Amino acid sequence: MDPFRRAQIILLCDLCKTAHLQSHCERCHINLCQTCVGKHLSDSSIRHKVVPYKYRKSLNYSTCPDHADELCKHYCEKCDIPVCSTCVSSSKHEGHDTSDILEKLCAKTESLQKDLDELESRIYPRYEEMASGVQTEKAELETNYGKLTTIADQHGKLLHREITAIVNQRKSDIQEMKIKHLSTLNKNTEEITQKMAELKQIMSDLKSILKSNDVSLTSTYKSRTSEFRILPPKVRVTVPSFSAQKINKDQLNEMFGSLPPLSINTEHGATMKSAEAVSSPPVKPLLDEPRVTAAINTGYSGLYSVSCLSEDQVWTCSHLNDTMKLLNLQSKLLTSIQTKSGNKPTDIAVTRDGDLVYTDSSNNTVNLIKNKKIQTMITLQEWIPLYVCCTAGNDLLVIMYSDDDKQSKVVRYSGSTEKQSIQFDDQGRPLYKSGYYSKYLSENKNLDICVADYNASAVVVVNQSGKLRFRYTGHPSNTKLSFTPVGITTDSQSHILTADINNNRIHILDQDGQFLRYIHCHLRSPWGLCVDIRDNLFVAELNTAKVKKIQYL
Repeated sequence: MDPFRRAQIILLCDLCKTAHLQSHCERCHINLCQTCVGKHLSDSSIRHKVVPYKYRKSLNYSTCPDHADELCKHYCEKCDIPVCSTCVSSSKHEGHDTSDILEKLCAKTESLQKDLDELESRIYPRYEEMASGVQTEKAELETNYGKLTTIADQHGKLLHREITAIVNQRKSDIQEMKIKHLSTLNKNTEEITQKMAELKQIMSDLKSILKSNDVSLTSTYKSRTSEFRILPPKVRVTVPSFSAQKINKDQLNEMFGSLPPLSINTEHGATMKSAEAVSSPPVKPLLDEPRVTAAINTGYSGLYSVSCLSEDQVWTCSHLNDTMKLLNLQSKLLTSIQTKSGNKPTDIAVTRDGDLVYTDSSNNTVNLIKNKKIQTMITLQEWIPLYVCCTAGNDLLVIMYSDDDKQSKVVRYSGSTEKQSIQFDDQGRPLYKSGYYSKYLSENKNLDICVADYNASAVVVVNQSGKLRFRYTGHPSNTKLSFTPVGITTDSQSHILTADINNNRIHILDQDGQFLRYIHCHLRSPWGLCVDIRDNLFVAELNTAKVKKIQYL
């Protein structure tokens, strides 16, 4: 009998277990009889590949590394490796669950096929679409930048025209002054010439009288000498000088118009939805022109800290007042709480539960306000607490400095228990400047700890373990005064926002410290910062004591 026919008699369908097999599904690695092929193909969720049994692909079993003469036809579920029959019965895999390698291969193949289907039908086309989009953007570069160049040329021509008009006006003014000067001198000359003519006539008459010896003429002569002793007025006209202003290139550059620095914002790739996972929240792009949507008058004489309770309610505090205020967007006072000690609070933060935490540097405490009752959570020895923030894990991060004014560190607390201390980098050097200086801090979405170190003129960012990731010391463009970071906060897009009080603006960085852009919004002495759950930015202005709500995403 034909060996193949003998094989058919021996091998049965994997589904019905009774009929002789006729076909093989290479996708699912099962043998099928003619009747069961239709049933198998009815599952349309899988792209089956059914072929005649004799044309099936043969399996390449791996050789057992421990038993060279045996093939691995089993799979150890615990060790997650193919094994041979001898391995299965050995003590090495005693008690381990094993399965047939074909069953494992079927499951693995199905997973591989799913990956291939998704890559071919969904993911790769998206990459092609993105690549096409980049090519389109590149093709439009010449046109877009050409428009900018044309605008600059046109603006330059307008300025040239205005300057030419100003020059012509000045030249006309000079010519008019010259004519007036000449006319004045001519008039003066005429007066002097007239007097000189009279003098000549008088001198001639005197000579005639003296020569004639005529008694009558001599006796009737009236002297006018005293009259001419008074000289005619001398008109002095000073030629005006041209007061040319020194050309200030910076002012001229600013007057001409400016280009913001090229904003290269690498957006984190969106996660495509799959059957097993949910995609990431959508990326919110930065607005070209951030705008102030509300301004809150706090009534303080100097405002330092702001912390969001909700989209329309913020806690505020001042180093010059012992009362913390809860206000709404209409500047209405909702609640005010005086510190437990009567000292002025150093900083405030709102917990995930909506309670208020404040630091008291005068008595070295961190305090919690719950239901308007104040309880001291942490009392420090030899360290003085400064600024505080609440983390996503409901811990507290407190930055503090030592009694001797020589050290600074960030400490993580769970309740009143210290969990972590961050003070030095890998080389044992201090991460933060020592002493009592503004050092606001915030936790980012990636759990980085971001500190705005005023005295160091830097934003210092460490990861969750306290390892230094980077320092940001400001962006060089259009900087008139040195970078002076005070307040700092982060948003849902992992942006880092810090207030630059000397330059009256907010710096926006990505989570890796790359500068993205500024927020200006006519800010005056911006100090404390926070964002609400919708990524609205609240800015505490030191001198005006106002809180400005800004939309920037």
